[in-house]
Amino acid sequence: MRAVTWHGRADVRVDTVPDPVIQDPTDVIVEITSTGICGSDLHLIEVMAPFMTVGDVMGHEPMGIVREVGPEVTAVKPGDRVVVPFNISCGTCWMCSEGLFSQCETTQNREQGFGASLFGYTKLYGQVPGGQAEYLRVPFGNTLPIKVPASVPDDRFVYLSDVLPTAWQAVQYAGIPQGGSVLVLGLGPIGDMATRVAKHLGAGQVIASDVVPERLARARRNDVQVIESTDQAEVVARVRDLTDGRGPDAVIDAVGMEAHGSPVASALQKATAVVPDAIMEKVMQVAGIDRLAALNTAIEAVRRGGTISLSGVYGGATDPLPLMRMFDKQIQLRMGQANVWRWVPDILPLLTEGDAFGVDEFATHHVPLEEAPQAYMNFREKKDGHVKVLLQP
Repeated sequence: MRAVTWHGRADVRVDTVPDPVIQDPTDVIVEITSTGICGSDLHLIEVMAPFMTVGDVMGHEPMGIVREVGPEVTAVKPGDRVVVPFNISCGTCWMCSEGLFSQCETTQNREQGFGASLFGYTKLYGQVPGGQAEYLRVPFGNTLPIKVPASVPDDRFVYLSDVLPTAWQAVQYAGIPQGGSVLVLGLGPIGDMATRVAKHLGAGQVIASDVVPERLARARRNDVQVIESTDQAEVVARVRDLTDGRGPDAVIDAVGMEAHGSPVASALQKATAVVPDAIMEKVMQVAGIDRLAALNTAIEAVRRGGTISLSGVYGGATDPLPLMRMFDKQIQLRMGQANVWRWVPDILPLLTEGDAFGVDEFATHHVPLEEAPQAYMNFREKKDGHVKVLLQP
């Protein structure tokens, strides 16, 4: 089959790789019909490169048609249409029963000290072949795939794999009071979707910060108040003006480790391109190399007694935090990989009954799988209005 594979920093290719096969009696094989490029995928060709291996199949936002099932699979059958969550969870262990599917005890990567395995996402998370491919082996066929109706285009459901549950969890973790205010830092796919979810769940004032014109235009069309800056002082001053001088009830950081405005960390991240991977792998597990500009902006912007919700990915092991400032402001902080299946029962009806979040028009580009390398670069450089890309094998 054809698949998007990792070959180094800023180097993804479409190669011919072996077709996946049933390995366990509860496996299913899914023929992929749509699969997204995520902002987290860009980390793999940049900062997280030391944890990748040449030939790794990328991608963790797939959906498609079940083509083969293992002998113990009863929940789906060949021909069923399914979305595949990005985190690989058994659905039956204690963590899964608590709704912490991203901490699944069956697929935890204990040797690495990390949580549940993820499709297409580094040796830290199991080095499981990803979904930017023609076919995907999906374990836990009775509990992991999300069965969806067959009569609506892929765009309606594909974001159940990652974007929607990640944004939904970000808003839930933010604890925005009914009619309250929230600032979203970053209007990439997750930040954009978080503004939509926040409005749907009852936020009275949704504000967002970014500098990319196409992203700002999308937010304005959804009646989001935008701040055309990522400079900390400007964002903090502007958001206080909009919230009676005290700041928003909550801030969602949808930017993460590669925020602009952190020159020292930026230089360290660039150093990963010249230092051997074996060395950088050890460095990254004991040192902080995140750009913390977005998080620091969140800490300054949120009102006293407010909540910060992190959905942007951070990768540093010893990042410094201004704990005195956070303690003084009585800030609550929540974070983590989205627990996809925790939120599916809440989200799926909103997709089957209508288009509550504008997902039908959410993708800016639909691209054949063979054109994935250029699509990655366009998305990385934010060219030609690339906000959300869906690959189609």
